Amino acid sequence: MQAILLEEFGGPEVLAIGEAQTPEPGEHQVLIKVEATTVNRADTIQRLGHYPAPKGESELLGLEVAGTIAALGPGVEGHAIGDRVMSLVGGGGYAEFATAYADHLIPIPQRLSFEQAACVCETYITAYLNVFMLGDIEDGETVLLHGGGGGVNTSGIQICRALTPESRIIVTASAGKLERVAELGAHDVIDYKAQDFAEAVREITAKRGADVILDHIGGKYLAGNLKALAVGGRLVIIGLMGGAKAEINLGALMVKRQQVIGSVLRSRSVAEKTGIVAQFANAVMPLFEQGAIEPLIHAVLPLAEAAEAHRMMEASEHFGKIVLVP
Repeated sequence: MQAILLEEFGGPEVLAIGEAQTPEPGEHQVLIKVEATTVNRADTIQRLGHYPAPKGESELLGLEVAGTIAALGPGVEGHAIGDRVMSLVGGGGYAEFATAYADHLIPIPQRLSFEQAACVCETYITAYLNVFMLGDIEDGETVLLHGGGGGVNTSGIQICRALTPESRIIVTASAGKLERVAELGAHDVIDYKAQDFAEAVREITAKRGADVILDHIGGKYLAGNLKALAVGGRLVIIGLMGGAKAEINLGALMVKRQQVIGSVLRSRSVAEKTGIVAQFANAVMPLFEQGAIEPLIHAVLPLAEAAEAHRMMEASEHFGKIVLVP
C-alpha cells in the first residue's frame, strides 16, 4: 500500500510517499480502507522524534481515520465489510489501509462525508474527555480554552456550546483568529500576544476565574493558569509546547482547592479508550447526526502532500482540521 514514510526525524521535508506493508487485523481488530485522515499536533511532534508510537502500534503517523471496513480480524462481531466507520488509531493513519480495534469504531452518520468524519475522533474526543470527563464542567461554569484556532479547541467551543449552553467560553488566540473564534461561539476572546490572559480572565469573570482550563502549553503557562483558575477549579494539561517544568505555589493551590490534571489519550489502554469512545458516542455523536455540530475543515490535501500539511500546521495557518486523502 502507499503510505507516508518517516525514515528520519526532522522538518516537514522528511515526510515522503512510499510503499509500506499492508497491515493485517489482529484479534478484535478490523482493517479499514482509509478514505481520509487528518494532521494532529502529535503527528508533528512524532515527526521530530519526541512522541514515539506506543508499543505494538504502527510507527506510521496518523491518529484517526475514516473509511470502510475491508477485513475483519478474529473475534470481531457486530461489524461487516463495507461499513462506513471512523476510529482512533494508535498510529498508521497516513496510509491507504489501517487497523483499528472494533470497540473503537464509530459508525459514520449518513450526513457526514469521509473528510468530515476523519476530523471527529482525535480532537472532539480529546475535547470531550478533558473538559467534560476530567474537567467535569457543569452548565453555567466558565471554561478557558487556549489556542482557539486548533482542532481541539475549535472542537471544545462547539461541544461546550451544545452541551453546556449556559457556560461562558473564554478562548485565547492570535490576533488574526480572534474574529473567527468569536463567530464559532466563544463569548470572550483574548489576544494572548497582546494581553496578559490571566488578568484578562479575572477581569472578564469579575475576579472569580475560570472553573475549567484546557491547556496545551504546559510549563510556560502554569503560573498564569493557576492565577486565572477559580477556587475549586480544574486545570487540565494536554500538551507541553511551552515546556515540561515549572514551579508551583502549593500553599495557594491548597487554599484555593485547585486541581491540576495531566492527560493524554494515545497511550491509554485499549479498554480505557473503549470506555471513553462509548461515552463520547453516547453524548456527542447525536449532535453530529442532528447537524448541531459541523466538523470544521481548514483544508483537504492529497496524502502525498503531508509535508505541506505539517508546514501549514506548524505555521499556525490553520483554523480547524487539515485533512489528508489517499
